[in-house]
Amino acid sequence: MSGSRIVITMPRLSLYGGAEGFGWRLARELAAAGHQVDYLCARAEGQTPGGVTPVELGRPPLGRAVKNIWFAWAVEKHLRDSRHDLVIGLGRTWHQDILRVGGGPQDIFQRLTLSAYGSGFTQQMKRLRRQFSPAAAVIRWMESRQFDTPTNPGQRIVCVSHLVRDWLLEAHPGLDPDRVSVIYNRPDLTRFSPPDMARRAELRHCHGVADSDVVICTAGTNFAFKGVSTLIRALALLPPTHRLVVAGGRNPEHWLGLARTLDVERRVSFLGKVQDMPSFYAAADVFALPTYYDACSNAVLEALACGLPTITSNRNGSAVFIPPQLVLQDPGDAEALAALIVQAGAHAPRQPFVWPESHPCGMAPYLALVDEMLAAKRAKTSRP
Repeated sequence: MSGSRIVITMPRLSLYGGAEGFGWRLARELAAAGHQVDYLCARAEGQTPGGVTPVELGRPPLGRAVKNIWFAWAVEKHLRDSRHDLVIGLGRTWHQDILRVGGGPQDIFQRLTLSAYGSGFTQQMKRLRRQFSPAAAVIRWMESRQFDTPTNPGQRIVCVSHLVRDWLLEAHPGLDPDRVSVIYNRPDLTRFSPPDMARRAELRHCHGVADSDVVICTAGTNFAFKGVSTLIRALALLPPTHRLVVAGGRNPEHWLGLARTLDVERRVSFLGKVQDMPSFYAAADVFALPTYYDACSNAVLEALACGLPTITSNRNGSAVFIPPQLVLQDPGDAEALAALIVQAGAHAPRQPFVWPESHPCGMAPYLALVDEMLAAKRAKTSRP
């Protein structure tokens, strides 16, 4: 049902970032389907999708708590003053017809990630900072408005994984489960696919990787939450032929210090932000993400699409696509992770990942949901 005016709300219009990249691609697909798309954001960065109109609302240069409230208020004001047929919310806003939930509720996020800080003084200090954080309190209040007393009680909620859906229904038991569905992300299969052996050999040679080396790769920006410490401790339990390569633009000094302590520093490489992720996966033997919290890791899906034997924890929504024997039960268990790495490394040669038909994924289900809701709204307004 083309020709409708659709509003997407998200603090940042950008191709960089998981949620931001999804919003950019959704806007592009809706415009390509013939809709007029307004993208309400605090700021727009880089290229704008063709046919999409960015509406920059700005945000005051204050703390995260004020920024969150201000953006939600600015969106509400704009929606009151403008004409639109459908609103899709991708962040913490209050009035939308479709709300995409890309992460777990604040309390569950804090509970699961606290163990990433070890035990003792560091963990207790993190607990106290979170307990008295104005931003965390604001997020809880905003979540309550979104899910417990929504401005639009008829909103449809779409979670990025069944795990996120379970978390959401646990934290907000008043939600109608029939109005909470799941659509998984899907990697670009034209970019992410198993490499041919010649290309793989060339990449490994360029990076000085011997045929006998076993390259374990991982990717993420928050090294603490992604379980990089567990990976380094697991590496110390593996033969010297095993190497760890980390993609992600964070300062790695703390983790390099751990590698030095365990005498594996020469076997650990932090690459920073990697632009060519298909080549990153192609040169590796195993992908491992022992994450403490992940709604639905795109990196896991990309690695699977590249045919890479993949390990993750049971706290990752993407774990549903991984053989149960390669799902880590405790993201802090280095011994169990080392055993899984050995097991994964012995897997058969790479095979293209076959997406289970039982799991809706990608953009097509969103476009179908938009058409369904537009038709329902038009039918409602046309009744005598």
